[in-house]
Amino acid sequence: MPSFAGRDIISCKDLSREDILYIMEKARFMEDLVRRNGYVEMLKGKILATLFFEPSTRTRLSFETAMHRLGGSVIGFSSVEGTSVMKGESFEDTIRTVDQYADVIVVRHPKPGSARVAAEVAEAPVINAGDGLNEHPTQALLDIYTILKEKGRVDGLTIGLVGDLKHARTMHSLAYALANFKVTLYLVSPRQLRMPDEILDYLDSRGVKYIEVDRIEDVISEIDVMYVVRVQKERFKSIEEYERVKRSYVIEPEILRKAKSDMIILHPLPRTTELPVEIDKTPHAKYFDQVRNGVYVRMAILALVLGRI
Repeated sequence: MPSFAGRDIISCKDLSREDILYIMEKARFMEDLVRRNGYVEMLKGKILATLFFEPSTRTRLSFETAMHRLGGSVIGFSSVEGTSVMKGESFEDTIRTVDQYADVIVVRHPKPGSARVAAEVAEAPVINAGDGLNEHPTQALLDIYTILKEKGRVDGLTIGLVGDLKHARTMHSLAYALANFKVTLYLVSPRQLRMPDEILDYLDSRGVKYIEVDRIEDVISEIDVMYVVRVQKERFKSIEEYERVKRSYVIEPEILRKAKSDMIILHPLPRTTELPVEIDKTPHAKYFDQVRNGVYVRMAILALVLGRI
């Protein structure tokens, strides 16, 4: 049985298959608790700090919802305006300060590696809510939880990762997490937005079968799970470069005619043009279920790192 008390959640590379399945088990337990009671006092008296140096809707609100449903309290900020960062305070000093107030810290920051820096200077457990282009591990965990709920398994599935694989930290964490399972991955992207070499090297080292392809139409009939991400405008160095590729991969309804009847579509949200609202009405659409599942998974993670389950 894995021990999570006091543990930082920084990278999916730090999580074993046993770790992931244990979190999934506890997420199911949390979902049952919420459905029965809506609220428990498992973390009464505990304080979560949410430090978001980048914008967020789902991640920040789901962590805060998770903490409230567990009976805990929340402090933090959703932008650096109004904080001492605007006066020149260092990231490390901000973390050291908040560490004096909180029992667990969730941090999102535009700089890759920032979450690990936070973990090095804080005594409280640190959870990475996204560090630049690097990773977003709790998103990958809620993705796997959704796959397990919808498909009943992860092993043996064929999963298509579609869109901006270069910049999407959600894709990076999911690829690392899926390396713990027996899956086949189709990596579907424009040539200039392909998965970074270091992640492909990691998949190779773990013996994961993957195929890089240009067109989703060529492989959609084989896919059990399609995971789509937007082309991330904020990660491009120039607007011209973004404009050239922004509509590269749009999942139009006619594309789904070749899909398996039980294929599911996931998306970390927010979406732009890549996933038209018409798709929402199809039985394939499971991305708003992901949003709900994120609360259960983050409840489990908070209770685990605080040693309450």
